[in-house]
Amino acid sequence: MLTDDQRYQALLSKDPRFDGIFFVGVSSTGIYCRTICKAKSPHRKNCTFYPSAAAAERAGYRPCLLCRPELAPGRAKTDAIGRLAAAAANQIESGVLTQYSVSELANRLGISDRHLRRVLQQEFGVSPIQLAQTQRLLLAKRLLTDSHLSIADIAFASGFSSVRRLNTLFKDRYHLSPTALRRKAAKTPQGMTQDSLYCELAYRPPFDWQRLLSFLRQRAVTGVEVIDDDRYQRTVQIGPHRGWIAVSPARSHNKLRVQISTSLIAVILPILTRVKSLFDLGADPTLIADCLGELMMPFAGIRVPGAFDGFEVSMRAILGQQVSVKAATTLMGRVVEAFGTPMSPSTGPSTGLNYLTPTSAQIAQASPEQLASLGIIKRRARSIIALAQAVENRELQLVPYSNTAVTIAQLTALPGIGDWTAHYIALRVLAYPDAFPHGDLALRRALQIDKPTDVLQAAERWRPWRAYAAMCLWSSLESTP
Repeated sequence: MLTDDQRYQALLSKDPRFDGIFFVGVSSTGIYCRTICKAKSPHRKNCTFYPSAAAAERAGYRPCLLCRPELAPGRAKTDAIGRLAAAAANQIESGVLTQYSVSELANRLGISDRHLRRVLQQEFGVSPIQLAQTQRLLLAKRLLTDSHLSIADIAFASGFSSVRRLNTLFKDRYHLSPTALRRKAAKTPQGMTQDSLYCELAYRPPFDWQRLLSFLRQRAVTGVEVIDDDRYQRTVQIGPHRGWIAVSPARSHNKLRVQISTSLIAVILPILTRVKSLFDLGADPTLIADCLGELMMPFAGIRVPGAFDGFEVSMRAILGQQVSVKAATTLMGRVVEAFGTPMSPSTGPSTGLNYLTPTSAQIAQASPEQLASLGIIKRRARSIIALAQAVENRELQLVPYSNTAVTIAQLTALPGIGDWTAHYIALRVLAYPDAFPHGDLALRRALQIDKPTDVLQAAERWRPWRAYAAMCLWSSLESTP
């Protein structure tokens, strides 16, 4: 918890550690900025600090065209209230309120409508609808600045029901039209190819991109993912929308460049949210390093790989039980070839993106015998089908920031899913920074401890960042599950 005077000092030093943690409204200009804004620092008397971009806009401030608040990195949450707020914000950011009401969102989160509003007000200073409107407007602002999409395409991609609604909110909040904003943009749009557009996502440095990419490369699903020296690519299906994405380091400082096929324009919101989760862009490596100390020193900027598709990674975790990484990857490739939906061989910026990953609906209809014919032990085949059915019946949510204790209990209640698998899923899919699969053999080897209970005790000193401790320990052996 910082005082306003401390926040002002962070603003004066343009400290990137506070980028996205809070925003500053400047009364003399009527705009709000990130802590790293390169504009001349305002006088202290003109500054008001807000916990979110939405709170600043609610107070009547417009986003700065220079530092672009829509590009600020997010925040990872560890406490119960913070994680609940993050879960709600994550779903709102992915566009859930374009299809569901606030009451329906609260029901999905297992809480009351009133509690949802209270939590978001406490964490972000705004209501669910205000948070959703700000995120839609900031995405539209990003697309107006960074693409040549038509105003109509931008309106619908950002979750607005009409161009008129986009125009109205823009004029109310930003005091200019989308067309005028595009003319006033601080830089020339990055442009679009015939089949794709580009977005940038910020992170807090340091960021060990190559280590994270190496982790994903070892587990790349044949036909679904292609990973070369410096770029991650995959096929994507969200609802009826199909296409591909490619992610690589941006030329600009501390950002990733996301290339998205134009066939996915309508689902840009959930795609960017999933990319942030996959590459752990909300992490604060300085804060984590302060906790982990010497353990993290050789692995500065290490991230916990997340999941673009929660069901895909969870299925892969079951296939990885008591087998090598290579064997599990081979089995996953067979599942994709047998149950995935074929794509055009020319899909994406390079060859090899030939399949959409199987959905929970497709696997839920399979028989244990069909999976076993791929070389999967029948017990694990039953576990995978039970997982798919639980997801398909909405008994289980495999999304970031879900209630960890409840989800782990639900997972271990399924046949053939033990503590190791459940905690590994919590680490990667639920984005739980304190997940720690203490029964893992590699962790025991790294710590030179035989008993899992003793491993758990030894890891107490790394709370609440034990997931990052696990990544450091696995990296020390160059052997990860």
